[in-house]
This record gives sequence, structure tokens and C-alpha cells, in this order.
Amino acid sequence: MDDVEVRELRYFRAVAEELNFSRAAERLGMAQPPLSRAIRLLERRLGVQLFERTSRHVSLTPAGNVLFVESAKALDAVAAAVRRTRRAVQQLPALVVTAKPGVATDLLRRIADAHPDPVEIRVSGFGEQAGLLRDGQADVAVLGCPGDHDGLDVEVLVSEPRVAALPAGHELARRSVLTCADFAGRATPLWPGSSAAERAYWSGQDVTGGPVTPGPVVRDSAQLLETVALGQAIALLPASVADLRSRNDVVYRPVVDATPYALALAWAATARDVRIARFVRTAVEISEARPRPGAVPAG
Repeated sequence: MDDVEVRELRYFRAVAEELNFSRAAERLGMAQPPLSRAIRLLERRLGVQLFERTSRHVSLTPAGNVLFVESAKALDAVAAAVRRTRRAVQQLPALVVTAKPGVATDLLRRIADAHPDPVEIRVSGFGEQAGLLRDGQADVAVLGCPGDHDGLDVEVLVSEPRVAALPAGHELARRSVLTCADFAGRATPLWPGSSAAERAYWSGQDVTGGPVTPGPVVRDSAQLLETVALGQAIALLPASVADLRSRNDVVYRPVVDATPYALALAWAATARDVRIARFVRTAVEISEARPRPGAVPAG
């Protein structure tokens, strides 16, 4: 079988996302007939049918669904290779490291300050770190565990317990200690783009196995705490966040059986930059020498 070209994968994904050949052709800046021929050629080369087509409807076949998932990884890898190649010719390019604001960026700043190589810190939003690594926009990231680490190498730096965030006056606030079972049937905040496993983790239902009761969508810890203070949800938070965000309208209680929260350093599994290895060594040394208050060094 002939090799599939990157151009063909881009054509395929445009049709798969639009589920309409005319819209896909317009999006690609080409006429529809050449696009249709390119898709038919791709199907012949692969020996499978990728789309079910009628005069009114286009849908992916099971084989098409598989290619849709796998082609995203392939195109991300190509884009990352191009970005890293272009950056390689820069004079003394800085190692690009990223994290979301708060505890993660604080940890990243301490590591960067102790690291001998030039480092550029980029602040990113919730859940963006893994994608920045995969597409080559960042070399290293600090991200939370659990999470989507497919295609990444991960080194856990610190682990810490989680606590319940409750509205002041909430019935559970009268208890000194809680368990994950106390979250059953109670609304918990939703992080955008989170997987089912991540939703279970953030609601404590990864321990109980019960269903998640969805609350409002939040995008950062400040918004989450406002949601809690308004009585719209209760939440599980890393203990360090509670230490940093004391407020009169929110109370925190330990949750004895909650799965711990960890911060990890991650980088593309295919990366071969020796600067990344040096950065990881520095990060491990810093995390072991200066553990966060209330956190347990991972090992």
C-alpha cells in the first residue's frame, strides 16, 4: 500500500468535521470535485470505506472513526516537528515551559530560577498544557494528575491531599472530617473538556463508583470558589489551593479517602532534547529539597 500523504489526512479531517463535502471544500479553498476524488483515492489506497454517503447525508464509517482519531495524532506530530525544527535554528532558543496560573506556575518559577539553561515561561489555561506539548508550542509543562498524558512522558514532582470546599453554613461544614461518600448526589463543578474519569476524580466518585452530579462549568479556581460560595456546588480541591485562598464565605474540610492530587512535569515522549533531561533533573532536585507545605514528595 502506498504511504498516505499529510495533505490527504487534512482533506479527510475537513470532510469528517464538516460532514459535508461542499463546506469542506470551501474551508480548504478548493473545488468540491477534486476533494471528492481525493477522498475516493484515499479510500482505495487504504482498502476501506471512510464515509457513508447519500444525496442528503454524510457520516463516518467505523473505519472512518478510527482514522479520525488517529489522524489527529499524526497531524499534531507533523505540526510539532515543523515548529521544533524552526525553533532549532534560532540562536540559543529558550526552553519553553508552561503551566496554568497558581500553584503550578509557582513551582515552575522555582525550577526555572534554579535551572542553568535559558527558560521561557508561558502561562496557559486549564487543560491546555498537554496540547501545547503535543503540537510543539511548549517543550515542558507542569500539569495535574490525573489527566490526559497520552504520548507524553511524566515525572511526578509533588503529591498532596485534597479537601472539600463548602459554602459557609453548609450542613457538611458542621463535620470535622468528610469522606467521598458525602459528595454523592451533590453537584460538583465541571471543568470544560474534562473526561468521564476526570469528572469522577473531581467529584470523589472515582472512589465510590457512583454517578457524577454536574454543577456549573468553571475555568479556574477563583470561579470555582465563587460557585461554592453561592451554594451552587461543593468541590474537592488540592490542600495547597485551600491554603492560598482563605475566605469567609467558604470553609474547607479534610476528605480522608479522596485520591491525592499530584503535580507532574511532562514532555513529549518523542523528545530528544538534552535540555529537557537537564530541566527534569533540576525539577526533581527542587521538589525534593523544597517540598510544598502540606505536600508529600512523590517517590
